[in-house]
Amino acid sequence: MEALITSTLAVGLAEIGDKTQLLALLLVARFSRPWPIFWAILLATLINHGVSAWLGAALTGWIDAQWMTLAVGLACVAMGLWLLRPDDDDGLDAGAPGHGVFFTSFVLFFLAEIGDKTQIATVLLAARFEAVLAVTLGTTLGMLAANAPVLWLGARFSERLPVRLVHRLASALFIALGLWVVLVEARAWELVAP
Repeated sequence: MEALITSTLAVGLAEIGDKTQLLALLLVARFSRPWPIFWAILLATLINHGVSAWLGAALTGWIDAQWMTLAVGLACVAMGLWLLRPDDDDGLDAGAPGHGVFFTSFVLFFLAEIGDKTQIATVLLAARFEAVLAVTLGTTLGMLAANAPVLWLGARFSERLPVRLVHRLASALFIALGLWVVLVEARAWELVAP
């Protein structure tokens, strides 16, 4: 349950103001059909984050447990710092006409998530919790929690959110999780002491 809740909160907060939220806004503005876009986000996220969570959990079997725990903790701190940097929105558009709403939305969301903060967060969370299904479900719920309201409430919703504050909260969550993992779970001082 901890993996599900942490994953949902971490990704839900990290997604506020993210380029995929802007992409959701662009798609609904162009197509005016929120339901096919919603289902496309769901499927693209399940596939993308499912593979990412599997990779994160698999990494724990290939690397010494204490070193892996330290690496995950440090990566969570780095992720927290990365969340303070605004997204680059270059190249976002609503896709070429001629494709269906679902197909266009699916492809754009899947591609937008490759190498995105939330994909990397999914790898880290799965490595931390070693719970592929719970992390995949949690990160997908977080993605939907952030993007679904944009589909129905549009610009009115996104303009009123204190995006900077939400990013700081997500950053603090990742940094706190990372420091906890480094100091308490990995016992980092044991790795550097003779």
